[in-house]
Amino acid sequence: MTVHYTKEHEWIRVEGDTATVGVTDFAQGQLGDVVFVEIPEAGRQVTKGGEAAVVESVKAASDVYSPVSGEVTEGNNAIVEDPSLVNSDPEGEGWFFKVRLADASELEGLMDSEAYKSFCESQ
Repeated sequence: MTVHYTKEHEWIRVEGDTATVGVTDFAQGQLGDVVFVEIPEAGRQVTKGGEAAVVESVKAASDVYSPVSGEVTEGNNAIVEDPSLVNSDPEGEGWFFKVRLADASELEGLMDSEAYKSFCESQ
């Protein structure tokens, strides 16, 4: 399983032609306590870098961007019902949505874990 990261602090875990997307531990730490989440509906088309979801915390509201283009296959209703999952398990049970990849080459240019760690340290 390959995990990539964006400069907007999303992670994407690719399995075959489907990918799971969420916000990183760094992002949830910056947000503070998450109180509301809006996820995309299955069947929605998303584009690389386009707004796909919303996360609101006690500090701010932020968009969650799709790291790739494709069709949403599933949204994580668990985080709608319990937004604190984004804080407690951001890179596990706190995922936002799954997407069927339209073009796997869009993964090129995303960061691996080491590059993302360096990126966060420079913030």
